[in-house]
Parts: sequence; structure tokens; C-alpha cells
Amino acid sequence: MKKTLIEGKTIQGIGFNKNDDEVLEYENCHFKNCDFSEADLSGCIFTDCRFDTCNLSLAKIDKTALRTVHFTHCKMLALRFDSCNSFGLELGFENCRLDHSSFYGTKIKKTVFLNSQLVECDFAECDLSGAVFSNCDLTGTLFENTILEYTDFRTAFNFTLNPEMNRVKKAKFSLAGLPGLLSHLPIEIE
Repeated sequence: MKKTLIEGKTIQGIGFNKNDDEVLEYENCHFKNCDFSEADLSGCIFTDCRFDTCNLSLAKIDKTALRTVHFTHCKMLALRFDSCNSFGLELGFENCRLDHSSFYGTKIKKTVFLNSQLVECDFAECDLSGAVFSNCDLTGTLFENTILEYTDFRTAFNFTLNPEMNRVKKAKFSLAGLPGLLSHLPIEIE
């Protein structure tokens, strides 16, 4: 299998395709306005990379390595982060749409989600210790057997999570978020 290293480049306004017999490795690259929608990124390696205003919706990311990768203003619908290479998985999101994406079972401690939409995402069995959901829409997002210790939900909204089914020690919530914590109880909140 051929391995190609691309280092320190700004890659702008392209679609993505690769040969099946090729492993692409990107280090310190900046992707701007690129279309990766439905692309096969399986096995690619991204280290210290940034994606700005890119579309990665429905991209195939089986065994893809995402090591210190930051996404800004990206459309990332229905991505399977749970199928990524878990070694060194480190992500950051700002002003992104991640609807219907799965993080099932991933260990993404201290991940920052800033001003992002995460509608109907799956964080079951995930380790989100110290993560931050700052001004994020979590409508229909699943938290089940999730480690949420020291996680910051103070400005997140539309979330529902059962503290009895998740580890929430020292997690941070605002008063406005209390209905999302109590929705599993047979009570009315006004």
C-alpha cells in the first residue's frame, strides 16, 4: 500500500478522492472550503490539522486517525466518530453542525464543543470528562452510561440526561438546564 505524506499545506476549495491502495497522511495542514461529503477517508491520518468551512457530511471515517484536529464552521452530518482510530483521538469543534453523528464509546476527554449543533447525536458509553458544551443545541442527544465528570453544560440547551444513568460528579449545569436533568422523573416543572 502506497503512503503519501502531505505536510504544512493549505488546501482550499477542492473535493476529495483517494486511490484504494493509498494511505494519505496530513500533518499541520489547513483545509478551507473543501468538500469531503460522502468521501472515503478510511485509514487517512490527520495530525495537527484544521478544517474551516468544510463539508464532511456522510464521509466514511473507518480507522481514520484524527489527532489534534479542529473543525470550524463545518457541516458534519451523520459521521461515525466511533469507527475512527482511537489512538490519539483529540478533537475540537466551533460553529459546526454535527447532527446524527455517533461518538459511541469514544474517549474524548476535554473536548470543546463551541456554538455547535449536535441534534440527535450518540454519546452513549463515551468518556467526556472535562468536556465543554458551550452554547450548544443538544436536542435529542443520547447520554447513557456516559462519563460526564467535570463536564460543562452551563450554556448548553435542549439536553436531556438522566444523572442516575451517567457519571456526573462535579459536572456543571445552569438553573435553566435543570429541566433536562429532571425529565426522567414523574414531575412537572414550570
